Amino acid sequence: MKDPTTVLRRPVISEKTYSLMNRNVYVFVVDPKATKIDVRHAVEQAFGVRVDKVNTLNRKGKSTRNRRTNTQGKRPDTKRAIVTVHSGDKIDLFES
Repeated sequence: MKDPTTVLRRPVISEKTYSLMNRNVYVFVVDPKATKIDVRHAVEQAFGVRVDKVNTLNRKGKSTRNRRTNTQGKRPDTKRAIVTVHSGDKIDLFES
C-alpha cells in the first residue's frame, strides 16, 4: 500500500466543495497514478474516517498564452477524487 502523503496531494478549496462538505463529501487532488482503492486507504489512514464511496476524474490542463512573447503553454493535467465519508464521520480540514 502507498503512503497517504504520496497519494493525497491537497484538498480542493472552492465554494462548491465547501457546500459539499455539509453532505460529508470532500474533494482532493490526488496522484495521477492512484486508483480508487489507493485513495480510499489513504483517506481512511490519514484522517481516521470510514469511506463510503470514491469517484475520480481526470482534468485536462488549460492552454495558456504569454501576451508579451506570444508563446503557447499549458497548465498541468490533474486528477481529482471526490470522497464520500460515512455519515457521522467528519474530516476537520478548515475548522479552527
